[in-house]
Amino acid sequence: MRTCVDRALTFAGATLVAVYAPGAGTRELQLVDTSGKAPSGSAPPERLPLSEDSPAARAFRTDRSLWLTAGTPLGALPLGTRGSRLGCLVVLGASADGFESEQRHFWERYADAVAALLPPDAGPPRPTPLLDPALRSLRVGFFVLSPDTGLIEADDTVLELVGITPDDFDGKVDTLLAHALPEDMHALMSVLELAADPFGRRDLEFRVRGPTGEMRWLSLSCRAEADGVDGAQQVLGVVTATSVLRRGGDDVSRIQWLTAALDDAATVRDVGRVVVAALREPLAADHVAVAALQDDRVMVTALDPPQPDAWPQAWRGEWRTEWPEAPLRALPTLQAALADGRVDLWPAGTDLEPGLAGIGTGGLAVLPLPAKGQVAGVCLVGWDRPHAFAPEERSLLTATAALVGQALKRAHAHDAEQELATMLQRSLLPRRLPELPGGTAVARYLPARRGLQVGGDWYDVIALSEDRVALVIGDVQGHSAGAATIMGQMRTAVRAYATEGHPPDVVVSHANRLLVGMETDLFATCFYAELDMEEGNVLFVRAGHLAPLLRLPDGTTEEVEVAGGPPLGILAEADFPMTAVELAPGTVLALVTDGLVEASDLPLDEGMRRTRVALAAADPADPGRMADALLGDAGRREDDVAVLLLRYDGMKTRPVKVGWMVWRLPDAVMHARRFTARTLRRWKVPEAADAVLLVVSELVTNALVHTQGPVRLDLILRGDRVRVCVSDSSPRAPAKPVIVDWESTGGRGLLLVEAMSDSFGSVPVAGGKQVWSEITVPGGGAP
Repeated sequence: MRTCVDRALTFAGATLVAVYAPGAGTRELQLVDTSGKAPSGSAPPERLPLSEDSPAARAFRTDRSLWLTAGTPLGALPLGTRGSRLGCLVVLGASADGFESEQRHFWERYADAVAALLPPDAGPPRPTPLLDPALRSLRVGFFVLSPDTGLIEADDTVLELVGITPDDFDGKVDTLLAHALPEDMHALMSVLELAADPFGRRDLEFRVRGPTGEMRWLSLSCRAEADGVDGAQQVLGVVTATSVLRRGGDDVSRIQWLTAALDDAATVRDVGRVVVAALREPLAADHVAVAALQDDRVMVTALDPPQPDAWPQAWRGEWRTEWPEAPLRALPTLQAALADGRVDLWPAGTDLEPGLAGIGTGGLAVLPLPAKGQVAGVCLVGWDRPHAFAPEERSLLTATAALVGQALKRAHAHDAEQELATMLQRSLLPRRLPELPGGTAVARYLPARRGLQVGGDWYDVIALSEDRVALVIGDVQGHSAGAATIMGQMRTAVRAYATEGHPPDVVVSHANRLLVGMETDLFATCFYAELDMEEGNVLFVRAGHLAPLLRLPDGTTEEVEVAGGPPLGILAEADFPMTAVELAPGTVLALVTDGLVEASDLPLDEGMRRTRVALAAADPADPGRMADALLGDAGRREDDVAVLLLRYDGMKTRPVKVGWMVWRLPDAVMHARRFTARTLRRWKVPEAADAVLLVVSELVTNALVHTQGPVRLDLILRGDRVRVCVSDSSPRAPAKPVIVDWESTGGRGLLLVEAMSDSFGSVPVAGGKQVWSEITVPGGGAP
């Protein structure tokens, strides 16, 4: 049975599979069961410390699957049931391209089967057979066939899939073949001749009749090997149940499979992969290329084999990124075939131009791909050894070309639509986040992998002032262009209200009234946080959104309880209370949307738990990798995902602040100057007194003369800069005069302020504006 497991797992793209379980004290993972061999011949390690950054340890700590392609492809899948962590399954890949999506799905199912066999207790692990029974639970059967004798050794799973009881099986291959449909007999008979085939491998689908007459599809993968005893050829294979119609041994089955597979091929590259799978192995071809035709260039979308040195220099010289572009004028034979629009079959020995040399020395088939009266692309099928084209092969290739051409045209439209959606989504989200004093903010966005890749999730980081920042994350109901449009409007509105200087609850209330007034059927959730970077104080406002997560400096995580209001767009007069929280330096604030923590097969509580585990295990030294760790391997996402992280470090230089309420008296400016002079002497920066006093005089005078209501003067010393801030109740920003001549009675004040300042400006604040000026202190200050 161990040989059975080794062979079966190899067909799933693995050379080695190992099961690890937590050791005593959960400080390390210990090897429990293994099958296969590593490419280097080395055995898997007996112990893996959890403190190290091995893929198995990371998958166990974060409870997320890892798929690595650098070097030897590797998969690490956590093992657990009902929220418990029982171990990890490690899989080494056999192909340098890594595991395909179907193979990953198999290993995920296999990990669940292994986890179901692990004991729930936390005792020290012992070597235990797990891989064999787990494989049997997945209904994967194995057989060994001797073509010379017609005898076959099949396990109970194969017999069950075919519909034979072990007592009725006599060990003959004819007994199994008797249950197959006559239409598929030709394909199954090719398995008996596999030992004489130099390629020595078959992958096919066939149908069988069950004991009650029902029909089921089975998948068969097999290859020829020499028996280790006497050197006789034998066929080893696996059989599994399948609901996917794949290629068969006859032309009708191939066209049926190709039609079904192309229906599922959404992108141009998906079409290329389907064509390679449909033609190379069934036709025993050595080269298959699929290319789209754009203007005078051949845009290659699939090459098999994928290595550049397997193709002529004309293709390699144009190698751009992952796929090459070849100019059509460099391939006259190909250009003539495309102009003719018919399938051309070039036998062995045909003299072809250098651009096609080496692709088909034993025979070359050139298939123009027609679509709606035009040629959408071309497919090349080449053989290294002499290939005799059968009469019916041209009909098969012609039918294949017509199907592929239509699919390629449809895929081009799909790719263009997705590219447009991606551009729309990117234009609605921030291109970059601002650099923050005392902290680092990072964000990630992933579109859904189903339907139009544009949605309603958004995020934003708004620098309100030198020491205050707002973080926003939200999600508009639905997953469509309409949701994305509302999302863009809401993000713009929230940013506008925030930069006007409103407090967090007012910002969210204004956004809510705006969405209600749009008279749309969509609503939106939103979370708004305003952080004082100097003090670490943060105000939270929640409108139907998920609560934030905090990773504390000691590595623990918590979900913050935030008082919340309803989603935006439901009640115009809804209340949105604020919740105050204090952050210590080293704390990481995480805001996420529900696409990360909730799905049809993932309850919200479990999703939040997994996110907290990943947040605790991630290294806060690199917030970017921290965000990537939260995303993990999201698989086929049902919804788009947004993640916004802020690592709060605290301000390196703590400013010194003082304030003065300016009374509207005839000598108000004099009192403001005296207050400023006393403050500068206390701060020991008398060198800046002249410039600062001049700025204070002009700004206070302007506020008293041109505005009504209270006026306030604030002085801030941070490092080597003095900042003068004058606040008033007028929302209008001060305007510099366009022309100042000798007859002007005013207007020179702002020009003087600008000349004396290193920087100067005006920002809106709640109830008015603030005009500020910054002046460098010679030699720095000593408060």
